Amino acid sequence: MSNRALLEVIALDVEDAVAAQAGGADRLELVTDMAADGLTPPRETFAAIRAAVDIPLRVMLRRTDGFAAGRVDLLVAQARELRAEGAREFVLGFLTPEGGPDLAAVEAVVAELAGCRWTFHRAIDRAADRDQARKALADLPGLDTFLTAGSAAGVDAGLPVLVAEAARRGEPGYGARILVGGGLVLDHLPALREAGIDAFHIGGAARPSGWSGPVSAAAVAEWRTALG
Repeated sequence: MSNRALLEVIALDVEDAVAAQAGGADRLELVTDMAADGLTPPRETFAAIRAAVDIPLRVMLRRTDGFAAGRVDLLVAQARELRAEGAREFVLGFLTPEGGPDLAAVEAVVAELAGCRWTFHRAIDRAADRDQARKALADLPGLDTFLTAGSAAGVDAGLPVLVAEAARRGEPGYGARILVGGGLVLDHLPALREAGIDAFHIGGAARPSGWSGPVSAAAVAEWRTALG
């Protein structure tokens, strides 16, 4: 069995997607508006990227900055449109004002996904109780990944939490794959790999010019080489 780690790269457009695939990305997270930390991309953007690359695409379902769901009916409509366009993997995550998972919103969107695989994103890092949030979400159909830095402050602060959660793999609430992202740098990889973590998510790290510039195939290739 291969021990190749998964490398997911944020893509905003076709240029990003093509460069990320060329650099060795295994999967893309498709978003728009990084000033709002990543919102649902237009259906047309998804279609153009799907036509340009042949690696899996996970599409963000998020309408506003922050982790409140907002208009759930509009989220469901966006999910329906994207599925009609061919999207089969998604990213979402909503919290209540008290910091618990917004199960009503998540379940409404997941029902529209009809078994598609999805990631619960870094809302987990803002949850009032990570353990309880994981357990509350664990049995929802299609959930296979938590995107997390271990802390709202990023991987530097969250590394001990990530290592501890990796050690609980297989326990109730800990069956989904850990996808590490949020301030992730190459120097974090040895400790994370030693802990058995095998999935990594980069955004700014793939863009030497920052978010105003495109994904660099060479930057992605550096991560691919480091991960093996």
